Amino acid sequence: MSSSTEYTPPKVWTWDKASGGRFANINRPIAGATHEKELPIGRHPLQLYSLGTPNGQKVTVMLEELLALGHSGAEYDAWLIKIGDGDQFGSGFVSINPNSKIPALMDRSGPNPIRVFESGAILVYLAEKFGALLPTEAAARAECMSWLFWQMGSAPYLGGGFGHFYAYAPTKIEYAIDRFAMETKRQLDVLDRRLGETAYLGGDEYTIADIAVWPWYGGLAKGLLYGAGEFLAVDEYKNVQRWADTIGQRPAVRRGRMVNRLQGASASQLHERHDAGDFDTKTQDKLAPKA
Repeated sequence: MSSSTEYTPPKVWTWDKASGGRFANINRPIAGATHEKELPIGRHPLQLYSLGTPNGQKVTVMLEELLALGHSGAEYDAWLIKIGDGDQFGSGFVSINPNSKIPALMDRSGPNPIRVFESGAILVYLAEKFGALLPTEAAARAECMSWLFWQMGSAPYLGGGFGHFYAYAPTKIEYAIDRFAMETKRQLDVLDRRLGETAYLGGDEYTIADIAVWPWYGGLAKGLLYGAGEFLAVDEYKNVQRWADTIGQRPAVRRGRMVNRLQGASASQLHERHDAGDFDTKTQDKLAPKA
């Protein structure tokens, strides 16, 4: 590795310039709301405020899977939060998630609204609320929860680590890319070894562990994240590829990936979801002005 300038950290760090490359405008060293903005409320008990990133996809996939299982109480309104515009710093959003990160959920089915933030917490909350996709037997539940928390602890190395320095940082830093590429490949190997033993991460059954991990590592394996498939030689992880394909073919997963999505083909973007019929009538290609 070579560098023309050596950075020496100051004695006390101060925030005197934007940092974060493409996402510089959403990064700041303080919490709290920057402006007053109430959140909309739809007609369903479950109100989701999110964006179709991997973390957001976890919850929309979960909700679509619950609906596919016949849990009508899982009907939901999904409102778009544009993090590039700073929507996550509005007072209404901060009141649901003081950490100002998507996704955030309000459950208005009871006498008092319940807020849930952090994608893993939302998955567990919904699984317990509807009694689905989370095993009840002690050993199977422990395995599922272990892989769920594996994802919560590992994905920051993939996203904020590898993804940031490989795809978004304003300058390419060899040390940073090598460091996080190595860790990302180690994580893929962890998954590949596990999936060589079982059909799904928790065992023989599809669970919230798969729902949590797939948007990140399934997306990476199928070349949907960072354009880094060749760089990371993802094809060599055969068990991950098999698992990613299996889950990606699920109708509920395909629907969940579309919700609150702002990228990709217009037919794959459903910016807001308020009814199951929206998938047929309100994707961006359907809403585009006719020539």
